[in-house]
This record gives sequence, structure tokens and C-alpha cells, in this order.
Amino acid sequence: MAYLPSIPSLVASIRMSTKLIVIILNYRVTDLTIDCLHTLEPEIERIPGMKVAVCENGTGGDAVERISREISEHDWAHWIELTAVSPNRGFTGGNNIIIRKWLESEDCPPYFLLLNADTLVKPGAIELLVQFMDNNPEVGIAGSQLELPNGLRQGSPFRFQGIATELDRGLGLGIVSRLLSRWSSCAPMPLTPSPVDWVSGACMIIRREVIEAIGPLDEGFYTYYDDIDFCLNARRKGWATWCVPDSRVIHIAGQSTGIKTLKRRPKYWFQARRRFFLKNYGALYTMLVDAAFLIGFALWRVRRVIQGKPDTAPPHLLFDSLRHSVFVTGFKVRDVENPAFCRMENRAG
Repeated sequence: MAYLPSIPSLVASIRMSTKLIVIILNYRVTDLTIDCLHTLEPEIERIPGMKVAVCENGTGGDAVERISREISEHDWAHWIELTAVSPNRGFTGGNNIIIRKWLESEDCPPYFLLLNADTLVKPGAIELLVQFMDNNPEVGIAGSQLELPNGLRQGSPFRFQGIATELDRGLGLGIVSRLLSRWSSCAPMPLTPSPVDWVSGACMIIRREVIEAIGPLDEGFYTYYDDIDFCLNARRKGWATWCVPDSRVIHIAGQSTGIKTLKRRPKYWFQARRRFFLKNYGALYTMLVDAAFLIGFALWRVRRVIQGKPDTAPPHLLFDSLRHSVFVTGFKVRDVENPAFCRMENRAG
């Protein structure tokens, strides 16, 4: 008599394997996280095997309760998994908690998608990324076209930053920007899928083999410069990064950190920038990069005063850029300070 498998065995054999894990970190933007989840619901039907992992990243209060209630009320539990951590682990630590968990799973997916909580996914955007990666196995990372809520394009994709880009960033002078346009950090948006230097971590799909080759995100960054660092290290291992412009995502930037407002830029932004250059390019190059920005920005401030132009820079940017430069801090590659850990240590002290 032929062997007939049991019904549970048949069910297990046809159970759909996980195709994609979308990782969303919630930190002080619970309303936006819930809005983002609503825009992902239609994508679940388009992509068999897609799941979403939400990491409540130290917001506290009723954040876990509110997200859990939304999942329950909309019957999302079959495709959303909620994890809560405290204190806040930053962009890198929060994402890595989910990445490492799934890497150790027997159902590890071929793709991970990092998606900011302050995004709204347009119909078909995630499906287009998955299809592109399926059709282009040599590509390790791909990103969407990011848009502002008013429909205007947001910066992305990008070129790797260097001496010319930092000089241009400091000077802010039109004629110089035109001369240095081929080195501008913000690259033109391609009309069709195209290779680029790096894409924003606000919406970045990563092939599992890339993470296995270079490791997860560098937690020494906490947040900022982690996406450019990841794409650079992937390239050095032979994995290309592409932009898929038909995949469109609205990005309400800077909601968790407030970096887009004219507030004083936080220490961890400067520390992340310094870590990126020292780690990847060494002491001499970082010194030249710091000098390029400081000279350029000092000239911009003089020109602003002479021409009577408004001050559009974050407060104390010149002073903060100097005190966090290698000229003051030295050439050691340091981890970025986690503000949450610093606050805990201050309370304990």
C-alpha cells in the first residue's frame, strides 16, 4: 500500500514560505505608523508571502497598546508581528533586532525591506520592488522614488559623499553647485530602473545574501549615515544598488528626530557623519572633508551677511561642525552615542 501523508503533513508542505519581511520602527510617531500600516494592507494581497514586523522602539506610554488594538480591530494579526523594545535602540539597533530574528528562522525570507514609519506606500510600490529584485539577481539593494506629501520629489537616490560634495554643501553657491553638479550628493532621478550609489533607508529592499555577506546594519551609527554605509559596503562586496522610480513612496521626513526642522542639529548626526568618513575613508580623507565643509560654510556665512540674505541654516551649525570635526575630536572611529542610554546614565548618576 502506498504511503499517504497525513493532513497536517500536507498542510505543512503547501504552507507558503515567507517572501518578504517589511520592517517598520515606531518611535514617537504612532499615528504615522498606523497610517503606514493601512497603506501596506493592499500590498499583502499583491505579494504572496509578505509579512510586516513592527518594532515599537522605546516610545513608551500607550504606543504598544494602540498598535496592538489597531492590529486586532482590522484582523491584521496573520501578517503583522509586533515587537516592543526599550529603551530606543535607534534605526540600526531596532532594525537589527528584527533582521537577526528572521535570519535565525527556518523560514528566512529572500528579501528584507526597511520602511520608515513616516511613509505612505503608493499602490503597487512594494510589488514593483520585489518584481525588480526577482528579475535582477545581481542587484543587492533597491530603493523607491521618495516624494513629499505635496507630490514633489524628495532627495534620493544619492551619490557617495566626498570632498566636492561637502564643499558644495557648505558654500551653497549656485555657480559652484553647477560646476560640481556631477559630484552633487543628490543624483538626478532616473526615468527607468538604474544603478545608483546609494538609496535612502526610508524605503530600501535588501537581498538576504547581502546581509549574510556584510552583516546587518552597523549599530555604531545609531541613526543617520547607516544607509550610505550599508550601500557602500555592499558595493565593496560586489552587490549593486539600484533605484526603481516607478515604485513611489510618500515620505514625511524627520518626524521621529525633528532633523528637518530648523532646530539645532543633534550630536548624533555629527557623530554619525564623522564615523562614516573615518570608518570608510581614513583619517587624511576625513580631515580634507571636514576642512572642505568648514571653509565652504564659513564663506557662505560671510556672503549671507554681506548680501543681507536670511539665515536658513540650523542654529550653531558652524560651531557644531567644528567641535565635532576630526580637528577637535581626533581620528579614532567611535560609536555614536545613543541618547536614550545617555539619559539613563544621567538619571542613575
